[in-house]
Amino acid sequence: MERLGKTFLFDELDKSIQQAAFDEASAHTRDVPRTLECMHWLAESNYEIHFSPSSEMSERIIFPVSPNESNGIEDARFVRFVEDDGSVIYYATYTAYNGRVILPQLIETTDFLNFHVLTLNGRAVQNKGMALFPRRIDGRYVMLTRQDDEDLFLSFSDNPHFWSDSVLLEEPQQPWEFVKLGNCGSPIETEAGWLVLTHGVGPMRKYCIGAILLDLHDPARVIGRLKEPLLRPEGNEREGYVPNVVYSCGSLVHNGQLILPYGISDTASSIVRIELSELLAALI
Repeated sequence: MERLGKTFLFDELDKSIQQAAFDEASAHTRDVPRTLECMHWLAESNYEIHFSPSSEMSERIIFPVSPNESNGIEDARFVRFVEDDGSVIYYATYTAYNGRVILPQLIETTDFLNFHVLTLNGRAVQNKGMALFPRRIDGRYVMLTRQDDEDLFLSFSDNPHFWSDSVLLEEPQQPWEFVKLGNCGSPIETEAGWLVLTHGVGPMRKYCIGAILLDLHDPARVIGRLKEPLLRPEGNEREGYVPNVVYSCGSLVHNGQLILPYGISDTASSIVRIELSELLAALI
């Protein structure tokens, strides 16, 4: 890799990898081909997308670009992130899927014209459904994660691209979430605490949406939770490509109401409005 400068294009990296593979094959060195393959795979997963300023917002669609996304870009969780200096950047975590394995990814943009797509790295990056808090807490980035496909975890980092530390946040407690527990998007900051919408999977793979409340200063401390689902599939919502499911990747507060878009059995979508004060009262 010494052939490359401090900055280089993908084609230059590709040629360097091919040359390194040829050199190592001649030297009969073991394990190097796999390392070079991983380097190429990682490079393909980090790229940029640029849209014309004259384009309409509705025309700016991010399609799969890398082979790791060949079967889909799934469950993007967008968040408006405010840095300590007041500057704003929009992040989105999503799952790249190639039909065999998943790859957790991160989108970054400040203007919704130029998008940087990067790979998430580290021990805490092991599963789907990561969701970033909208600001740093005690100087660190904080992310909702799932490490074991059952429980909800909290991860901390000094760099949004690398995640090593994680702690158990919440385990399934109610029958409607006994199979596994995950998040429904980035936490929302309220005066009462961090509002986290969750999804719980229960008997017959039924997906419901619930809620927990985290301490504002110590988000690893759960200070409230709903015993019953906030939203569950009813009537025609139980029918679809993946039946018996309501699911969301994010919500927002507007005029004192929680605006919650949600998917219905991977077939349709809807929006529900919930009085925020009533929800917080039920959580506390």
